Amino acid sequence: MIVVTLKEGEPIDRALRRFKLRCQRAGVHRDAKRASFYLKPSEKKKLAKNLARKRYRKMRTT
Repeated sequence: MIVVTLKEGEPIDRALRRFKLRCQRAGVHRDAKRASFYLKPSEKKKLAKNLARKRYRKMRTT
């Protein structure tokens, strides 16, 4: 659980910015996005294969 305490005299904007940064570093958004829908195992394989192909092409062109 991510906790951000307000320091004395600190504006709420800055605390919110710190909270968002901590969430991003912890990967909360990424996990929520991944869990928001179900991929069948065959679709996962297909996606992984396409990403590997893309990485290989990118590596080969540089």
